[in-house]
Amino acid sequence: MFTRLLERLALALERAHIPYMVIGGQAVLLYGEPRLTKDIDVTLGVDVAKLSEIQALAADLQLKVLVDAETFARQTMVLPCEEIESGIRVDFIFSNSTYERMALERARAVPIGGAQVRFAGLEDLIIHKIVAGRPRDLEDVTQLLRKNPRVDGAYIERWLKDFSAALHEPLLDRWSAIAEPPPREK
Repeated sequence: MFTRLLERLALALERAHIPYMVIGGQAVLLYGEPRLTKDIDVTLGVDVAKLSEIQALAADLQLKVLVDAETFARQTMVLPCEEIESGIRVDFIFSNSTYERMALERARAVPIGGAQVRFAGLEDLIIHKIVAGRPRDLEDVTQLLRKNPRVDGAYIERWLKDFSAALHEPLLDRWSAIAEPPPREK
């Protein structure tokens, strides 16, 4: 079910010329860490000014918008939807920041069905997870690093430093605690 929906999303977004990348649990699965996920999170390279275009795309894909789109999407920059047939949730995340544009350029195309589905690069997935900071996200980062120990730490730290300042959160500390775990006692 997820692969069919990912394929349909990719084809529709490509047809509409909307830059995107799949993040969240689906991207974690790509990098080799099995986990249960019930949704698809898609970062869009457009801001909320394109809301009506994304609503039309969702309707074409048989996705039901789950909120009052005008109010909710403009406040949260997220348009939560659900595929009518399967009940799979799809969250469209509006973003057009400098960081997101760079992350979209770094996205990795993966063949799924008849589409090239664009997934967040490993480092950008880690950055998203550290910023989110929920226990499940931090555990995902630990598992991702276990499976993929060679990451561009300088790239991750550069962006986490910027986000730490903007969000007033100790994101570099979160990263350091995971990337450089304390020595184990003998």
